[in-house]
Amino acid sequence: MSLKKLGYSLVLITMLLGFSSWGFLVHRTINQIAIYNLPVQLRAYFHSDMKYLVENAPRPDIRRNADKTEDTKHFIDIEMYGQNAINEMPLDWNAAVKKYTKDSLIKYGWGPYNAMMQMENLTNAFKSKNKDSILFYAADLGHYLGDLHVPLHTTVNYDGQLTGQKGLHGLWESFIPDLKLDQYTLYNNHNATYLKNPAQALWADIRKANALLPEMLQKEHELTAKFTPETKYKVQMRYGKETKVYTKEFAEAYAQALGSTINGQLIASANMISDFWFTAWVNAGKPELGGTRGISDELKAELESYRNNSLIKNELLLSKKVKSQD
Repeated sequence: MSLKKLGYSLVLITMLLGFSSWGFLVHRTINQIAIYNLPVQLRAYFHSDMKYLVENAPRPDIRRNADKTEDTKHFIDIEMYGQNAINEMPLDWNAAVKKYTKDSLIKYGWGPYNAMMQMENLTNAFKSKNKDSILFYAADLGHYLGDLHVPLHTTVNYDGQLTGQKGLHGLWESFIPDLKLDQYTLYNNHNATYLKNPAQALWADIRKANALLPEMLQKEHELTAKFTPETKYKVQMRYGKETKVYTKEFAEAYAQALGSTINGQLIASANMISDFWFTAWVNAGKPELGGTRGISDELKAELESYRNNSLIKNELLLSKKVKSQD
């Protein structure tokens, strides 16, 4: 996030029960789902350290507080690159720098290019068979890919602030998933796919996310007309200060208006994470990772619950257990 986004996100940490970015809950959820979609060898390898991959999924957001270079790795303000930039941005970082300059990319967001760099780091980690590095870059890559599936991470109107809808960012990606995750469909029959051109695949998903913006904004406007300020917001004490927060009633109504949109982007995030992890492994030469050919009884039970969409019911979704560090 940029400094402007960081300031608002820090407010949301207070406003929305401590969640920021895709929401720590969702980031952790999609990393776990991505593991289940991997081929047998890689799935077993990552599953043996699933707790690490899940718990550290939000790490790039936490890192923002100390690392000033972190902010703009999570998004791209696409309009700042030209009228049709969503369809014309170069896939390659060097080509983008030549066209826009590095300073502009750092200023307005370079999320897609950062994700590709993280994938290269993961590929090199696989080549070296350094488990600590593999897990580190896999967790970080999952985070950045997840962020780029959030529509409001693809626009300069990142919080609805330009359309009189300030606060929409946290409502869409954090508050509603926190309320509704138990009702989401987490299973889909995706099998990790090798991506011949991962940058192209990523940009295709970014365009899909960006295309959701008009409906998101319109539905919020329509719904707001049916609420009064008193029923849309409430004031509560947080850390000794009065803070305006959305009411549960408004969040529930907006979630209903959006239908399966947020659930769909959650699944799309997990699927792309599994594809990128798998592609990095293949590009590294499919290294033997050791002790990963079998399938544990624990993993069998999780896969069965996943396929029956009962991970939460059976208390097997780690994101529902991990104490938030937000």
